[in-house]
Amino acid sequence: MEWTQHLRFAARQLRRSPGFTVTVIITLALSIGANTAIFSLVNALILKSLPYSQPERMGTIYPRRGFAASDA
Repeated sequence: MEWTQHLRFAARQLRRSPGFTVTVIITLALSIGANTAIFSLVNALILKSLPYSQPERMGTIYPRRGFAASDA
């Protein structure tokens, strides 16, 4: 089987250069973590719909500036 020979060769090469192996592992870990974080944000902010029947009618209410209780 050709792929087992490739895997053995790759493992042998990685054992010969531990610095490169550590660099590869750290790069993979950081890229997988960054990909997961970005997808989680996109999923929460864009892909998931709001739990309301008409989410497009939602809005933001801002208080007026300079409004005090004595003005009422």
